[in-house]
Amino acid sequence: MKQVANSFDKATLIKIGKGALISGGAVALLYILQWLITVDFGNWTPVVVGLLGILINTVKEFIAGK
Repeated sequence: MKQVANSFDKATLIKIGKGALISGGAVALLYILQWLITVDFGNWTPVVVGLLGILINTVKEFIAGK
């Protein structure tokens, strides 16, 4: 289905919303990673790093698809 000029259909609005979430998420991730660089977790550092890896893979698999 083609988009009508000077208007948005539901599919286009969904695409814009997803793009906004991805871009906002990237900004939030940068701030979080900047904060994590300065945090010392002591003996728990390997656990935190492992969990972050699992979280990143989970998000990657969640957004992957057809």
